Amino acid sequence: MPTWNDLTRNNPSHSENYAARWKRFVAEGKDIDGEARFVDALSPRSAKILDAGCGTGRAGGPLIARGHTVAGIDLDPVLIEHAKHDFPDAEWHVGDLGSATLYEQPELGHMRGSFDVVFSVGNVLGFIDPADRETAIANLYEPLRPGGRAVLAFGAGRGWGFSEFLESCTAAGFAQDLLLSSFNIEPFDTDSDFLIAVLRRPR
Repeated sequence: MPTWNDLTRNNPSHSENYAARWKRFVAEGKDIDGEARFVDALSPRSAKILDAGCGTGRAGGPLIARGHTVAGIDLDPVLIEHAKHDFPDAEWHVGDLGSATLYEQPELGHMRGSFDVVFSVGNVLGFIDPADRETAIANLYEPLRPGGRAVLAFGAGRGWGFSEFLESCTAAGFAQDLLLSSFNIEPFDTDSDFLIAVLRRPR
């Protein structure tokens, strides 16, 4: 499967087209807030939340209105500019979840162990280079405070099996709380084509 960098390299308009697609959904009145409602429901009030692979901020941004403090990381500077424009009350940063030096960036070092919730939705994880997957899972674990929770989601058919993914999460230190197949809280089973893993950093 192509990585996000492959897509943007092959099509320089890809990022702007992606941003326009979500703005069009909003203009058409489509409900795109299911992920935000889910994350809000499992978060403590006034939580500190990290949107990992935030894109335009379409999922993280609405959590601000629900009283949370939100930060986001994405490797695409075009999408980060949209997030900054649309949700200026959040903290948005360019950064690659697959990078072993992600939190060595001066503006990101403060994130270690400071978040109540980290989430990555859509197909962010499916676009990560296979060589960087273990690093990406570690980079999702590291920002969590002890007892903090992660919501990690992606679809099947992107070259990363669900069981393999969950084994990587366990190896990184995550404890498993709940597995679902949709943000409507439908149960996950072996026939599911989408996984939402609710995980926890042990105390």
